[in-house]
Amino acid sequence: MSERVQITRNMVGLCYMQVCAVEDATDHEILDVCNRRNPSGTTMGWTRVVREAADKSAPITCEDEPNRTHFLVAC
Repeated sequence: MSERVQITRNMVGLCYMQVCAVEDATDHEILDVCNRRNPSGTTMGWTRVVREAADKSAPITCEDEPNRTHFLVAC
């Protein structure tokens, strides 16, 4: 993957999507890509990168590229 943030799943349930990002990607950078390339259709758009969670929504290391992380993004 050459892009710093890549959308991997356009929709996860009703209010989430998934991205694969380099380790140092900021929330602003991730949300910018999400809102430009996959608008949520809500008034506020994609607003939050899930960085800490105690369940399946927690970030995980990418299986293909260990220096990248899969994040859920919420609207």
